Amino acid sequence: MPKVECYPRHLSQVLMNILGNAIDSWENQPAPKTIDISTAVAAKDSEDTESGKSIGQLAVIRIRDSGPGLTQKAKCRWFDPFFTAKPVSKGTGLGLSISYQIVVEKHGASWNCISEP
Repeated sequence: MPKVECYPRHLSQVLMNILGNAIDSWENQPAPKTIDISTAVAAKDSEDTESGKSIGQLAVIRIRDSGPGLTQKAKCRWFDPFFTAKPVSKGTGLGLSISYQIVVEKHGASWNCISEP
């Protein structure tokens, strides 16, 4: 990966939230329990509206785990503050909400989620 202008501590928090959720989802799952992370550079032909600079490339991070996936109801609330699909006392429901704000609002990036068994 080429160097990327970002807030590294914030992105580290995002990755830890995602990985923690993946690990938590394995509680009653059979083996294999896996997490695959891949990175890539994708071309983008557009212009940043604020700076007027050309944006030639995007960093793409893909994370895939062997967890059970989410229900349709949970998918609709994925990034809502205080929503959690975890059992009572297992989570605050803030991790993905904060992570979404870091990725989308602070970095101006996009976040696409596909959750299926």
